[in-house]
Formats: sequence, C-alpha cells, structure tokens
Amino acid sequence: MAATLVIAPAGVWAQDDAPPPASPELSEGAEMLSEGMKLLLRGLLAESAEGWSKLVDWLDDLSQYEPPERLPNGDIIIRRKPPPGPDETEI
Repeated sequence: MAATLVIAPAGVWAQDDAPPPASPELSEGAEMLSEGMKLLLRGLLAESAEGWSKLVDWLDDLSQYEPPERLPNGDIIIRRKPPPGPDETEI
C-alpha cells in the first residue's frame, strides 16, 4: 500500500506540461557553473597525470622485478631480477 502512495505522485508529475522556459539569469548561471566544472576537472586531470608520471618514475622499470610471491607466513615479497650476464642479450 505504501509503495502505491509513493508511485502515485510520480504519475501526477509526469502529466504536467513542459516546464516554463528558463530565465536568462538561470541560463547564464548554469553556463557559468558548467564552465567552472570543466576547469575544475581539467585541473584535476592535469594534477593526476603529474602524479602518475611521478609514480612511474619512482617505480622505475617494472620489468626489473619478479612477480610478487606470497610466503607461507603471509608476507609478500617482490624480488628484483638478477642483472643480465655478459652472454645474455637484452631484447
């Protein structure tokens, strides 16, 4: 019974005519808000790109490490691969 009471008003609102046209002030405010959000997201993207670049530099080349290994006691270790010998060629 309660569900029908919640759904019923939604049907009444759906029958209304189209909303009145927005005022010029409202349109201008929405446009300014949209532009501000674009600037905010661009700034966050620029900062996150810089952060990822720093993280990649900090980690160095991941191909120098073996895959993570879990020990029986629960510890996880990541071993560095041994440097290539004189007879091994790098790809």
